[in-house]
Amino acid sequence: MTQFRGLETGVSDIEVLVELAEEDPSESNLQETLNEMARIETDLKAIEVEQLLGGPNDQADAIMSINAGTGGTEAQDWAEMLLRMYLRYCEKRHYKTQIVDIQAGEEAGIKSATFTVEGQYSYGYLSAENGVHRLVRISPFDANARRHTSFASVFVYPDIEESIEIEVLDKDLRVDTYRAGGAGGQKVNKTDSAVRLTHIPTGIVVACQNERSQHQNRAVAMKILKARMYERELQNRQKEKQEVEDTKKEITWGSQIRSYVLAPYRLIKDHRTDKEVGDVDKVLDGDIQGLIEAQLLLKGTHEDSHK
Repeated sequence: MTQFRGLETGVSDIEVLVELAEEDPSESNLQETLNEMARIETDLKAIEVEQLLGGPNDQADAIMSINAGTGGTEAQDWAEMLLRMYLRYCEKRHYKTQIVDIQAGEEAGIKSATFTVEGQYSYGYLSAENGVHRLVRISPFDANARRHTSFASVFVYPDIEESIEIEVLDKDLRVDTYRAGGAGGQKVNKTDSAVRLTHIPTGIVVACQNERSQHQNRAVAMKILKARMYERELQNRQKEKQEVEDTKKEITWGSQIRSYVLAPYRLIKDHRTDKEVGDVDKVLDGDIQGLIEAQLLLKGTHEDSHK
């Protein structure tokens, strides 16, 4: 209700500004009116998008995983670029993030990374990023400066450990401990504090190496494991409404949800919504809200048509 009252006040302000502009059509009055109209339009769109975030877990925190696909060093560099893009996006939205596991590439970039996101609607928004992301560019790792195509996958799970009951039996769990390592292979801990959990019946593997103690790492890894098990159970119960598994395609050509082209031209295109953005650098610096909102609006339209 507070948001709607704010819109009502904004509309009233615009009416006053329009009257002033009619009496005195100076450039400053006209510009002020246009600015206020643009702000109201932005606020209205934000409310419209949040109305779509009514799923059972949309208000939950998120757990996000990025995995390099085919392409070797080039793909691993791309995975690291995506990691930076999402961390910058979260920073812009004042979400709190924490990297809980990261596997560095042999030469550059990362093989995979998992991080948590705390903030209202963080899962609802970031779930729009589930799928394969494709990069086309002149490779900085190719001495012949040839154009390369690389892929990375993004999976997002709701962090709902406190609100669900998932039983993990000790006999179904394999626990491995190892020494945590930082990017580039440098050691960040002299003890075997990192923890990898393997849930034997489902084959789900999660790891955490960010915390200071083995006990803390195990607790975080267990939280991620339960979130993934919950998501798996949800898929089994509601196969007709698969929201995450449908995006788990082969990380290669033809399965991408979005393409980021840096050469021979510069353009980002979302293949689900056909939305295009020309300012590639801005997007890679975390300005992806427009792309996310377009997908959520499309998803909402599809859901309305099936009611």
